[in-house]
Amino acid sequence: MAYKIFAINPGSTSTKVALFEGDKKIFSANVAHDADELRKFAEITDQFDYRKDTILREVEKAGVTISDCDAFSGRGGGLVSCPGGTYEINEKLYEHASTGFAVKHPAILGPMLARYFADLYGAKAFVVNPPDVDEFEDVARVTGWKGVYRESKIHALNQKEIGIRFAESKGKKYEDMNLIICHIGGGISVTAHRKGRMIDSNDIANGDGPMTPTRCGTIPVRDVVRECFSGKYTAEEMYKRITKTGGLVDHLGTSDAREVTAMMESGNAYAKVVYDAMIYQIGKYVGSMAVSLKGDVDGIVLTGGIAHDKYLVDHLTEMISFIAPVTVIAGEFEMEALASGAERVLSGKEKVRIYTGIPAWQGFEKE
Repeated sequence: MAYKIFAINPGSTSTKVALFEGDKKIFSANVAHDADELRKFAEITDQFDYRKDTILREVEKAGVTISDCDAFSGRGGGLVSCPGGTYEINEKLYEHASTGFAVKHPAILGPMLARYFADLYGAKAFVVNPPDVDEFEDVARVTGWKGVYRESKIHALNQKEIGIRFAESKGKKYEDMNLIICHIGGGISVTAHRKGRMIDSNDIANGDGPMTPTRCGTIPVRDVVRECFSGKYTAEEMYKRITKTGGLVDHLGTSDAREVTAMMESGNAYAKVVYDAMIYQIGKYVGSMAVSLKGDVDGIVLTGGIAHDKYLVDHLTEMISFIAPVTVIAGEFEMEALASGAERVLSGKEKVRIYTGIPAWQGFEKE
């Protein structure tokens, strides 16, 4: 049976929607929102009606029908840490999402919108591999400061989808393979997948891992402290340097890898050393994830928007192919992932997850 599934992915400045029938995408739209319009809403949840009406206008304009959908699948967020999988939107999940229980981000509107349409049309409502997925092993959490722990902040939705697709291409199950998956975009996550669990990765939100087009990655802590107390930056400006204005932006004034490669081709030596350094850092983290998997790696997969760049792929492959074969699945598959997670549950291929509101990790018993 080809299930009809409507995927909803609210972002900071846009809302992405797509309609799938089986594995066929029959409609998609990415609606940009005016920043001044969004500023009228005091809280993210106040945007609900605005985003809902936006979706309905796009559906009507495209002439597609969503009233007969089997499921609505929304991007998650605001939840406590939880194992990966597809979650039916129960009362506890809805409560945590709608209040931004763990973090406030427009993605919290995903479960709210999915639940609204599901209730309206008598369908199922799901969240698939939300940003809150945490499957880390305890040893991956500990840092050199007691009480400060590494967090599972990963491109979980795309990472899991790529793992499942890669395994299927090899005639295997994702749960039977050991993989290193590199999501290379505005943020970069390099993750060790062991038998269906993401046991270790860099933290894409808090200044960890390779530098990226917009993020600083791991840098010496003493220098961070010095900058914090230099008087040159406010706390907010420092946070932006970590996640929004670091990396390629700080060095070269752009987050667009295509512009950087154009600089290199025109003879800009500094652009080349910076871009090569980013690639080098990605490679080093691939090596560390190979250690996490004790060298038992079935494959390395490069995904994300910048995986389209041949220069990066060629140079990174040269560094890491001794570990395991390298496969490129370029681009982002978040909308497909939202639909396929729902399809797996509806078809009985995957058991639905129940959100309990109890964090997957609650700290160490004795500290």
